[in-house]
Amino acid sequence: MMVSLLRNQRVRNTLLQVLYVGSLAAMILACVMIARRNLAQQGITSGFDFLFKSTGWDVNFSLLPATANDPYWWFFLIGVINTLFLGCTGLILATIVGTIVGLARTSSNELARLLGRTYVDIFRNIPLILQVFFWYAVITHLPTPRAAHEAFGMLLTSRGLYVPVPNVGGVAFAAAFLAAIAAIALPVWLGRTTRLSQPPGERLGIQLTAAATALASAVIVLALGRLPDLPLLDFPALQGLNLKGGLRIPPEFSALAIAIAIYGGSYIAEIVRGGFKAVGKGQMEAALSLGLSPWRVFTLVRLPLALRAMLPILANQYVWLMKATTMGIAVGFTDFFMIVALTINHSGQTLEAIGILMAGFLAINLSLAAVFNRINKTIALKGNQLRG
Repeated sequence: MMVSLLRNQRVRNTLLQVLYVGSLAAMILACVMIARRNLAQQGITSGFDFLFKSTGWDVNFSLLPATANDPYWWFFLIGVINTLFLGCTGLILATIVGTIVGLARTSSNELARLLGRTYVDIFRNIPLILQVFFWYAVITHLPTPRAAHEAFGMLLTSRGLYVPVPNVGGVAFAAAFLAAIAAIALPVWLGRTTRLSQPPGERLGIQLTAAATALASAVIVLALGRLPDLPLLDFPALQGLNLKGGLRIPPEFSALAIAIAIYGGSYIAEIVRGGFKAVGKGQMEAALSLGLSPWRVFTLVRLPLALRAMLPILANQYVWLMKATTMGIAVGFTDFFMIVALTINHSGQTLEAIGILMAGFLAINLSLAAVFNRINKTIALKGNQLRG
């Protein structure tokens, strides 16, 4: 009976898979047991009870209120939010830079192509960590607060960039932020949805109305949520030897955002160039023969087809740039990675902290990949792809 079962290819494959998974599980269990025994010998207790103990240390940058008496789990949340804030800022800036350079590389102007190629050749081949150190050195050597550069109510100093902020409550600010996002997302959705009877080329008025309504809603929410007896905007100003008021963007964050934008933009530029090169000349010539203007050919034919070609590679680049935020520990930015490193130094819970770090980045990157996979599936052409 056993011999006859082993002769079955499916049974043999199943047994081999069970043996492989069992061996892997046994190896992991042995590592966990050895680690627990070594920790016990050193007097270190394992578990996650430390998450509810106060840290005893503070952070230099946080979008949430934080004190030294806050527990570790709150600091982990602060680290995740700081990482997401830095990552989203870097991705937006890198996309803008990469799009501009990529369009320059596909331009018919020889000078624009030369400048784009020079940019890519320089910044793509300099390691990101060196660019972070360079921009951090540049920013920290800016003038002191007394000699700060001022423009549009913003102050630029060696201690960071100070920008005006609205004197509103947290709920009102969050609602206004969502309304500002809606002002960008609604026109895009209205331009692509099939629920409207108007053709896509005749929806400009509806798109502008939706964007204006969302922006007006954001302004109204900020006005209604203003803190009493305070002006709507809090401008930074020099008081003594330091600057008071406004929002301070520290040099560490600025250096990381600039480095990620410039370094990531050089890779995104090549992705953009490849996406536009993937669009066949036949589609553009057909659109021109129908009497479409060059701008409408670009927006209705060339750009959508290029996006379909570049989006899968672009998603991988975004995931990589999100992981590049861990460079913040090199200049002292309190991102998720640095919070974990400080936790290990102060609590000794190495395995637990590293496990939380791995789970956090896994959740962030899988979520980002899922969003782009959904977008890619939505805009993908059904059936055979058109080729020029």
